[in-house]
Amino acid sequence: QVQLVESGGGLVQAGGSLRLSCVASGTIFSINTMGWYRQAPEKQRELVAAITSDGSTNYADSVKGRFTISSDNAKNTVYLQMNSLKPEDTAVYYCAADRRRRLVTPNDYWGQGTQVTVSS
Repeated sequence: QVQLVESGGGLVQAGGSLRLSCVASGTIFSINTMGWYRQAPEKQRELVAAITSDGSTNYADSVKGRFTISSDNAKNTVYLQMNSLKPEDTAVYYCAADRRRRLVTPNDYWGQGTQVTVSS
């Protein structure tokens, strides 16, 4: 089993930045892909970004050029640096991990989520 704990959410003004962190514990050797999803009220959960163990990345079109996903294997942590935030980025952000190489839909394990609110 893998446990994921997110942190770093909060309230920020439009144009501002936040960095989300997700720390993995448990059988982390089994993880190949980690990612960030988000879910806004009354909307479906969508993939924001994902990264594999070899460093390949995938981003949603809506965040390309603004968000950056990265990982620190020594700390078992994946980050999501979010710049130039917009009100439409407001959502609960979830960390996910997968034992397979799945840049599009990593979904074996989930964190509890962290709220990001962007004010206009």
